[in-house]
Amino acid sequence: MSANNQNVYLKATRYGKDLVRLLRVYREGQTQRCTELTVRLLLDGDIETSYTRADNSVVVTTDTCKNTVNMIAKRSQNVDNIELFAQEITEHVLKQYAHISHAYVDIIKHKWSRLNVDGKPHPHSFVRDGSEVQTCSVVQERAGNKITVKSGLKNLLVLKTTGSAFHGFYRDQYTTLADTWDRIFSTSVESEWTFVAHDANVLRYVNFPAIHDSVKTITTDTFAKDESASVQATMYLMQTQILAKHPEVAEISYALPNKHYVGMDLSKLGLENSGANTEVYHPQADPSGLITATVARKPASKL
Repeated sequence: MSANNQNVYLKATRYGKDLVRLLRVYREGQTQRCTELTVRLLLDGDIETSYTRADNSVVVTTDTCKNTVNMIAKRSQNVDNIELFAQEITEHVLKQYAHISHAYVDIIKHKWSRLNVDGKPHPHSFVRDGSEVQTCSVVQERAGNKITVKSGLKNLLVLKTTGSAFHGFYRDQYTTLADTWDRIFSTSVESEWTFVAHDANVLRYVNFPAIHDSVKTITTDTFAKDESASVQATMYLMQTQILAKHPEVAEISYALPNKHYVGMDLSKLGLENSGANTEVYHPQADPSGLITATVARKPASKL
């Protein structure tokens, strides 16, 4: 039985393979390095009939998508440079399949750091020394060969025990939060930045790893040094510094959940643990504040 489709239309399509896991090892003499990724490859194009007419002749299978990622990982020298690796995948897809108009690649780069053994970096041993990951999202369109690149970092957990305050906020009959001039500030940083260029010939020469390292450094340095009046103010300071330093970046977004640590009431135990004497805190899993912002460059003025 077919549904009455006279009053509906296929508005959007996208399909492919998600959660493609791979570890790429580079053997360079006595020293080796490795990169672990989780990749998603999605396609769109002249594929409507696979939905509307059960016509599979236009379907590049999701298994083919998985094989494509693994094949390019074997051939590429850029797997650790995830923005370039993603562009290699999207470029291959558009060259290989004439009826595909858009290729979408999202990559998570998992953290492996070289172990220090006997005071020296070990040539082939690594440790997972943090939960943060690098991310990228690349979309390549056949029309105009336009490429959009976004980079990011997630799960960068930071905490400082002082140097943060929050007071002077709006109050009404529902406000119970007290002003504080000294508090613990902790958050799990999630950030994403979009690049100005859309031309493959330009994007091939962007130093994506260096910009990622710089964004992380500015984020952590600002977090540590700023006498934070609020999460909002510290976040904006991070963003404006990054845009000032990196003209390649068009805009940058942050999402900073406020990880709350609340001083415990130990008065029933005969202990003073309040105000300046607060030393024992209860980490609260939820609810948590969530502060977000995107800062972008103003459009160039037209003369």
